[in-house]
Amino acid sequence: EAGGQANIGRAISNTQSYILSPDLQPVPVGSAGELYLAGAGVTRGYLARPGLTAEKFVPNPFSSDGGRVYRTGDLTRYRADGVIEYIGRIDHQVKVRGFRIELGEIEARLVQQAAVREAFVLAQDSDNGQQLVAYIVPSDAEAAVAGDAQVALRENIKTALKEHLPDYMVPAYLLFLEALPLTPNGKLDRKALPKVDAQQMQQVYVAPQSELEQQIAAIWADVLKL
Repeated sequence: EAGGQANIGRAISNTQSYILSPDLQPVPVGSAGELYLAGAGVTRGYLARPGLTAEKFVPNPFSSDGGRVYRTGDLTRYRADGVIEYIGRIDHQVKVRGFRIELGEIEARLVQQAAVREAFVLAQDSDNGQQLVAYIVPSDAEAAVAGDAQVALRENIKTALKEHLPDYMVPAYLLFLEALPLTPNGKLDRKALPKVDAQQMQQVYVAPQSELEQQIAAIWADVLKL
Protein backbone atom coordinates (compact mmCIF):
# COMPACT_ATOMS: atom_id res chain seq x y z
CA GLU A 1 0.00 0.00 0.00
CA ALA A 2 0.99 3.61 -0.59
CA GLY A 3 -0.76 6.67 0.85
CA GLY A 4 -3.52 4.48 2.23
CA GLN A 5 -4.34 2.98 -1.17
CA ALA A 6 -4.01 -0.68 -2.15
CA ASN A 7 -2.34 -1.15 -5.52
CA ILE A 8 -3.74 -4.05 -7.55
CA GLY A 9 -1.07 -3.71 -10.23
CA ARG A 10 -1.51 -4.34 -13.96
CA ALA A 11 -3.32 -7.02 -15.96
CA ILE A 12 -1.30 -10.20 -16.48
CA SER A 13 -0.61 -11.81 -19.88
CA ASN A 14 -3.69 -12.79 -21.93
CA THR A 15 -5.91 -10.75 -19.61
CA GLN A 16 -7.45 -7.34 -20.26
CA SER A 17 -8.65 -4.90 -17.61
CA TYR A 18 -11.12 -2.09 -18.08
CA ILE A 19 -12.24 0.58 -15.62
CA LEU A 20 -15.69 1.64 -16.75
CA SER A 21 -18.50 3.99 -15.81
CA PRO A 22 -22.04 2.65 -15.10
CA ASP A 23 -22.84 2.98 -18.83
CA LEU A 24 -19.77 0.85 -19.71
CA GLN A 25 -17.65 3.75 -20.96
CA PRO A 26 -13.93 4.03 -20.09
CA VAL A 27 -13.24 6.58 -17.36
CA PRO A 28 -10.29 9.00 -17.50
CA VAL A 29 -7.04 8.22 -15.71
CA GLY A 30 -7.45 9.08 -12.04
CA SER A 31 -11.25 8.80 -12.09
CA ALA A 32 -13.07 6.05 -10.21
CA GLY A 33 -14.97 3.28 -11.98
CA GLU A 34 -15.79 -0.40 -11.74
CA LEU A 35 -13.06 -2.88 -12.69
CA TYR A 36 -13.97 -5.33 -15.47
CA LEU A 37 -11.77 -8.25 -16.54
CA ALA A 38 -11.60 -10.12 -19.84
CA GLY A 39 -9.33 -12.66 -21.49
CA ALA A 40 -8.12 -16.20 -20.91
CA GLY A 41 -8.59 -16.12 -17.15
CA VAL A 42 -12.31 -15.34 -17.27
CA THR A 43 -14.56 -18.40 -16.92
CA ARG A 44 -17.95 -18.86 -18.60
CA GLY A 45 -19.94 -18.18 -15.46
CA TYR A 46 -21.08 -19.56 -12.13
CA LEU A 47 -22.03 -23.21 -11.88
CA ALA A 48 -25.83 -23.68 -11.77
CA ARG A 49 -26.43 -19.97 -11.08
CA PRO A 50 -27.69 -18.46 -14.34
CA GLY A 51 -29.05 -15.31 -12.70
CA LEU A 52 -25.75 -14.40 -11.06
CA THR A 53 -23.88 -15.31 -14.25
CA ALA A 54 -26.03 -12.92 -16.29
CA GLU A 55 -25.40 -10.16 -13.74
CA LYS A 56 -21.63 -10.58 -13.48
CA PHE A 57 -20.63 -11.81 -16.95
CA VAL A 58 -21.73 -9.22 -19.51
CA PRO A 59 -20.96 -8.76 -23.23
CA ASN A 60 -17.58 -7.17 -23.83
CA PRO A 61 -18.29 -3.73 -25.36
CA PHE A 62 -14.77 -3.69 -26.84
CA SER A 63 -14.94 -7.11 -28.53
CA SER A 64 -16.50 -8.10 -31.84
CA ASP A 65 -16.27 -11.88 -31.29
CA GLY A 66 -19.00 -12.23 -28.68
CA GLY A 67 -16.60 -12.22 -25.73
CA ARG A 68 -17.63 -11.35 -22.21
CA VAL A 69 -16.20 -9.31 -19.36
CA TYR A 70 -16.45 -10.07 -15.67
CA ARG A 71 -17.75 -7.36 -13.34
CA THR A 72 -15.54 -7.52 -10.25
CA GLY A 73 -17.65 -5.13 -8.18
CA ASP A 74 -14.44 -3.32 -7.20
CA LEU A 75 -14.22 0.47 -7.35
CA THR A 76 -10.83 1.30 -8.82
CA ARG A 77 -8.91 3.88 -10.82
CA TYR A 78 -5.83 3.98 -13.05
CA ARG A 79 -2.79 5.84 -11.79
CA ALA A 80 -0.76 7.88 -14.26
CA ASP A 81 1.77 5.01 -14.51
CA GLY A 82 -0.95 2.49 -15.45
CA VAL A 83 -1.14 0.76 -12.08
CA ILE A 84 -4.67 0.04 -10.83
CA GLU A 85 -5.58 1.35 -7.38
CA TYR A 86 -8.31 -0.28 -5.31
CA ILE A 87 -10.72 2.19 -3.67
CA GLY A 88 -13.54 0.05 -2.30
CA ARG A 89 -16.56 -2.04 -3.20
CA ILE A 90 -19.27 -0.83 -5.58
CA ASP A 91 -21.89 -2.26 -3.22
CA HIS A 92 -20.90 0.47 -0.76
CA GLN A 93 -22.78 3.01 -2.88
CA VAL A 94 -25.48 5.16 -1.32
CA LYS A 95 -27.83 7.77 -2.72
CA VAL A 96 -27.89 11.11 -0.88
CA ARG A 97 -29.99 14.05 -2.10
CA GLY A 98 -30.32 12.42 -5.51
CA PHE A 99 -26.57 11.87 -5.93
CA ARG A 100 -25.10 8.37 -6.14
CA ILE A 101 -22.05 8.34 -3.90
CA GLU A 102 -19.18 5.86 -3.59
CA LEU A 103 -18.40 5.65 0.12
CA GLY A 104 -15.09 3.95 -0.66
CA GLU A 105 -13.93 6.98 -2.62
CA ILE A 106 -14.53 9.25 0.38
CA GLU A 107 -12.71 6.84 2.67
CA ALA A 108 -9.79 6.73 0.23
CA ARG A 109 -9.51 10.52 0.25
CA LEU A 110 -9.64 10.55 4.04
CA VAL A 111 -6.84 8.06 4.60
CA GLN A 112 -4.64 9.91 2.12
CA GLN A 113 -4.46 12.72 4.67
CA ALA A 114 -1.54 12.54 7.07
CA ALA A 115 -3.81 13.34 10.03
CA VAL A 116 -6.01 10.26 9.40
CA ARG A 117 -4.93 6.72 10.23
CA GLU A 118 -8.24 4.91 9.58
CA ALA A 119 -11.64 5.98 8.28
CA PHE A 120 -15.08 4.54 7.67
CA VAL A 121 -18.00 6.38 6.08
CA LEU A 122 -21.71 5.52 6.11
CA ALA A 123 -25.04 7.22 5.44
CA GLN A 124 -27.26 7.72 8.48
CA ASP A 125 -30.97 8.46 8.29
CA SER A 126 -32.21 11.77 9.63
CA ASP A 127 -35.41 13.84 9.47
CA ASN A 128 -33.91 15.67 6.47
CA GLY A 129 -32.92 12.56 4.55
CA GLN A 130 -29.67 10.64 4.68
CA GLN A 131 -26.51 12.34 5.93
CA LEU A 132 -22.92 11.20 5.47
CA VAL A 133 -21.05 10.38 8.67
CA ALA A 134 -17.30 9.71 8.76
CA TYR A 135 -15.71 7.76 11.62
CA ILE A 136 -12.06 8.70 11.88
CA VAL A 137 -9.14 7.34 13.86
CA PRO A 138 -6.62 10.22 13.90
CA SER A 139 -2.92 9.62 13.48
CA ASP A 140 -2.52 11.56 16.71
CA ALA A 141 -4.40 9.54 19.33
CA GLU A 142 -4.81 12.57 21.62
CA ALA A 143 -6.81 14.36 18.89
CA ALA A 144 -9.56 11.78 19.37
CA VAL A 145 -10.40 13.17 22.80
CA ALA A 146 -9.10 16.74 22.91
CA GLY A 147 -11.96 19.21 22.33
CA ASP A 148 -10.04 22.17 20.90
CA ALA A 149 -7.85 19.93 18.76
CA GLN A 150 -10.94 18.21 17.38
CA VAL A 151 -12.43 21.47 16.12
CA ALA A 152 -9.29 22.42 14.18
CA LEU A 153 -8.75 18.87 12.94
CA ARG A 154 -12.35 18.59 11.74
CA GLU A 155 -12.08 21.80 9.71
CA ASN A 156 -8.70 20.82 8.24
CA ILE A 157 -9.99 17.42 7.14
CA LYS A 158 -13.13 18.89 5.54
CA THR A 159 -11.10 21.56 3.75
CA ALA A 160 -8.76 18.91 2.34
CA LEU A 161 -11.70 16.79 1.18
CA LYS A 162 -13.24 19.74 -0.67
CA GLU A 163 -10.07 20.02 -2.77
CA HIS A 164 -10.84 16.64 -4.35
CA LEU A 165 -14.55 15.97 -3.83
CA PRO A 166 -17.79 17.85 -4.57
CA ASP A 167 -19.60 19.30 -1.56
CA TYR A 168 -22.27 16.57 -1.56
CA MET A 169 -19.54 13.95 -0.96
CA VAL A 170 -18.06 15.74 2.05
CA PRO A 171 -19.48 14.14 5.23
CA ALA A 172 -21.66 16.42 7.30
CA TYR A 173 -20.31 14.84 10.49
CA LEU A 174 -16.82 13.69 11.49
CA LEU A 175 -16.73 11.51 14.60
CA PHE A 176 -13.30 10.83 16.10
CA LEU A 177 -12.54 7.47 17.71
CA GLU A 178 -9.46 6.06 19.40
CA ALA A 179 -10.03 2.87 17.36
CA LEU A 180 -12.67 1.43 15.05
CA PRO A 181 -14.74 -1.25 16.84
CA LEU A 182 -14.07 -4.77 15.60
CA THR A 183 -15.93 -8.07 15.82
CA PRO A 184 -14.18 -11.14 17.32
CA ASN A 185 -13.11 -12.20 13.81
CA GLY A 186 -11.44 -8.85 13.15
CA LYS A 187 -14.07 -7.20 10.94
CA LEU A 188 -15.58 -3.77 11.47
CA ASP A 189 -18.45 -3.93 13.95
CA ARG A 190 -20.93 -1.48 12.40
CA LYS A 191 -23.45 -1.95 15.21
CA ALA A 192 -20.90 -0.68 17.73
CA LEU A 193 -20.28 2.59 15.88
CA PRO A 194 -21.76 5.57 17.75
CA LYS A 195 -24.57 7.34 15.93
CA VAL A 196 -25.03 11.06 15.51
CA ASP A 197 -27.99 11.94 17.70
CA ALA A 198 -31.11 13.50 16.22
CA GLN A 199 -30.50 16.85 17.92
CA GLN A 200 -27.09 17.21 16.27
CA MET A 201 -28.55 16.37 12.86
CA GLN A 202 -31.35 18.86 13.29
CA GLN A 203 -28.86 21.65 14.00
CA VAL A 204 -27.34 21.31 10.55
CA TYR A 205 -30.58 22.29 8.81
CA VAL A 206 -31.37 26.02 8.55
CA ALA A 207 -34.85 26.76 7.24
CA PRO A 208 -35.25 29.32 4.42
CA GLN A 209 -36.20 32.72 5.84
CA SER A 210 -37.06 35.20 3.09
CA GLU A 211 -39.69 34.74 0.40
CA LEU A 212 -36.98 34.31 -2.23
CA GLU A 213 -35.21 31.64 -0.14
CA GLN A 214 -38.49 29.79 0.29
CA GLN A 215 -39.17 29.86 -3.46
CA ILE A 216 -35.69 28.55 -4.25
CA ALA A 217 -35.99 25.85 -1.57
CA ALA A 218 -39.34 24.75 -3.02
CA ILE A 219 -37.79 24.41 -6.49
CA TRP A 220 -34.90 22.28 -5.19
CA ALA A 221 -37.24 20.19 -3.07
CA ASP A 222 -39.26 19.41 -6.21
CA VAL A 223 -36.15 18.63 -8.29
CA LEU A 224 -34.54 16.42 -5.61
CA LYS A 225 -37.85 14.88 -4.48
CA LEU A 226 -37.16 15.84 -0.86
